[in-house]
Amino acid sequence: MLGFLRAASFGVACLIGIAAGSFHASAADTYPNRPVRWLIGFAPGGPVDIVARIMAQWLSDHFGQQFVVENRSGSGGNIATAAAISSPADGYTLLFSGANNAISASLYKRLPFDFIRDTVPIASFMQVPNMLVVANAMPVKTVAELIDYCKANPGRVAYASSGNGTSVHMSAELFKAMTKCDMVHVPYRGSAIAFPDVISNKVQLIFDNLPSALEQARGGSVRALAVTSPQRWPSLPDLPAIAETVPGYEATVFYGISAPKGTPGEIVGILNRAVGEALRDPKLVARLAEIGGLPMPLSPDGYGKLIAEETEKWRKVVEFAGVSVD
Repeated sequence: MLGFLRAASFGVACLIGIAAGSFHASAADTYPNRPVRWLIGFAPGGPVDIVARIMAQWLSDHFGQQFVVENRSGSGGNIATAAAISSPADGYTLLFSGANNAISASLYKRLPFDFIRDTVPIASFMQVPNMLVVANAMPVKTVAELIDYCKANPGRVAYASSGNGTSVHMSAELFKAMTKCDMVHVPYRGSAIAFPDVISNKVQLIFDNLPSALEQARGGSVRALAVTSPQRWPSLPDLPAIAETVPGYEATVFYGISAPKGTPGEIVGILNRAVGEALRDPKLVARLAEIGGLPMPLSPDGYGKLIAEETEKWRKVVEFAGVSVD
């Protein structure tokens, strides 16, 4: 009798496994068959939003289903991250992930989630530096002049950010720590909201992601001083790197897609392959180049490794800069 029960249990388990496998295969075969929400942790019009909408349009055209960008700004992107993590793991809620998630892991002390544990990496698609820009009214034209000005006016220079825990915030904090400049942090719910105050010189500067900073600088609204990459950025060879004045300075940003833990591997694979195809599309690559981005296709495992490495890198920066958010 015991042997019969064991055999019967084994048979039921096999049937369940086959059924589950069939269900997942069927779901993958038809994915996506309805609109997909893509949660963005920052305000409309900012650099993350710009890039997300470019990618969302390509994916919508590719799949014949809408990839709907949903902005949930605040808390350095953590509001969107928490919402994504608490959503069904069915591939119909995605998260725009990036450097802010790697930074938040050590900067925020009471997060209700562990990003690496609670999400699945799907694909990375772009890397980009931040750009240091100042109000046109600021009497500085180089990084060295900015450092001298800050030291001559301690506590009187304010920098904007797109929120605590963003690369925009931490790029400035790293600059402060390495140059001993005394600057005041003014956080916003996105850089698009911050720029009017930078333009009017209510806030003197920002280390914004290149896509939106470049647009403002090209339009003459602000003055570009440098990029945060270790060397000059390929698409902007005439703009210095901060590291040319502050040796060792570096703060490069990555953009990608993550999903709630438990999202089926078949769907992760479908999305990763689609992003890889997008990054081979000359028109999309040209559009990313216009805003200063370099394509960075990675496998899910490769993107997970990058997130882990960036989390450790930014942990060291947070400790070095001596900042935290409770």
